[in-house]
Amino acid sequence: MASPKKLQGLVAATITPMTSDGKINCSVIEQYVDYLVINQGVKNVFVNGTTGEGLSLSTEERKQLAEAWVTKGKDKLDHVIIHVGALSLPETKELARHAADIGASGIAGIAPSFLKPTNKDALVAFLQEVASEAPDTPFYYYHIPPLTGVKIRVEELLDGITEQIPTFQGVKFSDTDLLDFAQCVNKYQEKFVLLYGVDEQLLSALVVGASGAVGSTYNYLGKQYNVMLEAFAKQDLELAQQCQFCAGEFLSFVIQLGFGVAQIKEVMTFASGIVMGPPRLPLLRASQDFIEKANAKLKSVIDHFPKLP
Repeated sequence: MASPKKLQGLVAATITPMTSDGKINCSVIEQYVDYLVINQGVKNVFVNGTTGEGLSLSTEERKQLAEAWVTKGKDKLDHVIIHVGALSLPETKELARHAADIGASGIAGIAPSFLKPTNKDALVAFLQEVASEAPDTPFYYYHIPPLTGVKIRVEELLDGITEQIPTFQGVKFSDTDLLDFAQCVNKYQEKFVLLYGVDEQLLSALVVGASGAVGSTYNYLGKQYNVMLEAFAKQDLELAQQCQFCAGEFLSFVIQLGFGVAQIKEVMTFASGIVMGPPRLPLLRASQDFIEKANAKLKSVIDHFPKLP
């Protein structure tokens, strides 16, 4: 079910909470929703994506998480986008139908990443099959070539896309190719929602013309990134730049330590007080050394983050 509000601003790529024995823990989703809305000022979520370990979950687990986010987010969140991408077309279609049936604001899908589409026609044919299972639900393409290996340019993909996928609404662009992204904005910003997915480059994407951003960092630095969005909207580029530098200081620090989904779960546990639990194998839990260093750095960055005048 499409939300009456335009999808813009920050979208948190949600983490999948798990119990100590590796089962999904939907019991904390309501608390998670409240934390995002009240503490971070983030009212949009992208569920079961990369940060959420979506492709490491079973179909049933993904459905349970989707239901929890839609249910607990009702009247609190503006948009609940469910990522339905999978290696199997039947599984992807099943997840798309389910997301539509439970009233998700939108669905998103990646390109298959084992047997890959090698050209635009193949990719569009796959996405068309998926979107057709949810004919009244906005569809977003999740472009993440560093993980899928599918490097079909989004500018090329968007050309004529609504003729084949009428529900096509926009793109989650998780790549550092700002030339491709800029061309998408230049040609299609009035037609599509163009969300940038590389948190450490958000200001650059805003300058180019991004509609908003989807990222894991907005789970725990959403309040701070909102300062950057507001500063940019007010044309205070100096303050916006200071915000990006400050957020980048944290991200650069943890990337040097080794930063991925397992580490994000520990940072979020510290920041929110909501236990996110371990990652699912083959990912290994973050070390205690990482946890101590990252949490100290996060606290320092938040304490010194620029504020609006």
